[in-house]
Amino acid sequence: MRTARDTVRRRLRDWGLPGDVCTDAVLLVSELATNAVIHSGSNRMLCGLSLASHQRLRIEVHDDGRAPAGPAGSRPASLDESGRGLLIVQQLADSWGTSRSGRTGGTTVWADLRIEL
Repeated sequence: MRTARDTVRRRLRDWGLPGDVCTDAVLLVSELATNAVIHSGSNRMLCGLSLASHQRLRIEVHDDGRAPAGPAGSRPASLDESGRGLLIVQQLADSWGTSRSGRTGGTTVWADLRIEL
């Protein structure tokens, strides 16, 4: 996960995006990548970033797992030490979702952030 976070941080700085967008994007990549590693049974994972008209950042994490596309959906109990990743994604992202990945044959989980310059 560290490589993904560091790569995203560098790319977004190179693009000159505001610090709050960079912070949120790095956290989103971390949560989405962690979920892919833990829940997909994948052997590999790809992370992608794209800018649309400098107003929207799309973050994608592709896995090659064979699990159905979609979140597990259980809510953690108040004392659970994990299980809040998608709750964080829901709070930070302007929109997010899942689909079948055309790149890996597994699942893509994506999140969009609005960029206010």
